[in-house]
Amino acid sequence: MVSTGSTDAHRVFLASRNAKKLAEMRRILAEHLPDVEVLGLDDVPAYDEPVEDQPSFEGNALLKASAGLAATGLPSVADDSGLCVDALNGMPGVLSARWSGHPRSDDRNNTLLLDQLHDVPDDRRRAHFACAVAFCAPGHEPIVVEGRMDGRVIHETRGTGGFGYDVVFEADEYPGRTTAELDAADKDAISHRGRALRLIAPQVAAALSNG
Repeated sequence: MVSTGSTDAHRVFLASRNAKKLAEMRRILAEHLPDVEVLGLDDVPAYDEPVEDQPSFEGNALLKASAGLAATGLPSVADDSGLCVDALNGMPGVLSARWSGHPRSDDRNNTLLLDQLHDVPDDRRRAHFACAVAFCAPGHEPIVVEGRMDGRVIHETRGTGGFGYDVVFEADEYPGRTTAELDAADKDAISHRGRALRLIAPQVAAALSNG
């Protein structure tokens, strides 16, 4: 367990190893708590991470945040997110990260998705990213918020930024550019995760400030 003494008042654990996700949370949370320190899975002693077996993004996020708090003793944040494609009846959804099987691979996931949509016309390629972010802290009721980004799946991969399905997704706010082609500030402003983090950040900051 990580120390939770007074020096940890502005430390929060994010149950992720994704460097880009950690950086995104640091940027957004720092707007409310400039001296916050965000720790990831590689910054704490290893523990048995829960199997993400819940049927909803909210359930998986809460499962991971609760496990993070239990393992580290630190206020913990976790998210679960995915791409929901209308033509695939909302899939891959909660299966987004492992859509093409194990080991997880963004490249394979994107290739499989484009193959599944290869004959779907532009007017039927609507999709949205969904994200649930959960926060669990000692002495506080769990909090779960949601964010969403609407757009469409294009026909090929484009861009080098972001991660996951960003290379095949154009948000409604930036037609003609994938979310992998946006800079960090533009993506944070519209992304499902950015929206959810901005909703929860003031509550996380208040909990950390009040101990």
